[in-house]
Amino acid sequence: MLIHPQFDPVAIHLGPLAVHWYGLMYLLGFVLFLTLGNYRIRSQQGSVFSSKDLDDFLTWAVIGVVAGGRLGEVLFYQPGYYLSHPAEILMVWKGGMSFHGGFIGVLVAMALFARKKGVSFWQVSDFVAPLVPTGLAAGRLGNFINGELWGRPAPADLPWAMVFPQVDLLPRHPSQLYQMLLEGLTLFAILWLFSSKRRPVGQVSALFLAGYGFFRFIAEYFRTPDAGIFGQSDVISMGQWLSLPMIIIGAALFVWFGKHDRRSL
Repeated sequence: MLIHPQFDPVAIHLGPLAVHWYGLMYLLGFVLFLTLGNYRIRSQQGSVFSSKDLDDFLTWAVIGVVAGGRLGEVLFYQPGYYLSHPAEILMVWKGGMSFHGGFIGVLVAMALFARKKGVSFWQVSDFVAPLVPTGLAAGRLGNFINGELWGRPAPADLPWAMVFPQVDLLPRHPSQLYQMLLEGLTLFAILWLFSSKRRPVGQVSALFLAGYGFFRFIAEYFRTPDAGIFGQSDVISMGQWLSLPMIIIGAALFVWFGKHDRRSL
């Protein structure tokens, strides 16, 4: 049975400045986004993005992730707490970010960016979707390093069962690593391979939507459920409730775009 290493959440001290691991994971996610995005621009003819567009969009996306992620945490998971402590809504350094809220924030950023560029929303989202999962993987690695979002109790004979001493002495699933592998690396491989050939406009985006929802739904069975607006539940968690519409809408859009085959550039 493994024991969580209890990493120091601060990776580097630069005088009075403390650089946290989680911040470094965000930085890694942004670097991977730009690196992979520029590779796609060079390898695709007629891409709707240029390198400058990619830099500009990243700024929009960061604002969408932070604003949407924080509001998602407030509205989906802890509305009662933040209603009683409204001043803490803006204290993002205290933690509490919802992926589903951040996802909505990025959708808004993509819509505004597409309007500015004079291209369709689906062209922008098809380009962006394969670049996102590596950032998700980096974020889940940050969760693991911080020893947060730990898993449900696991059988003691599970070879990779892990004790998180800050919680209790029960062996638990290292669910952060499950999510890193599923929502991050596996989803990235699927989207990267699928988008390597010309597809109907919107279908790459639909695959991301359904794929993330599916992998997140599975991972939630191994992660300690969060108390959301529907209360605490070990049967279907708040994360699963929020993932179900992604699976259904993503699958429906994938079929619809396949029937309305307008090949993307």
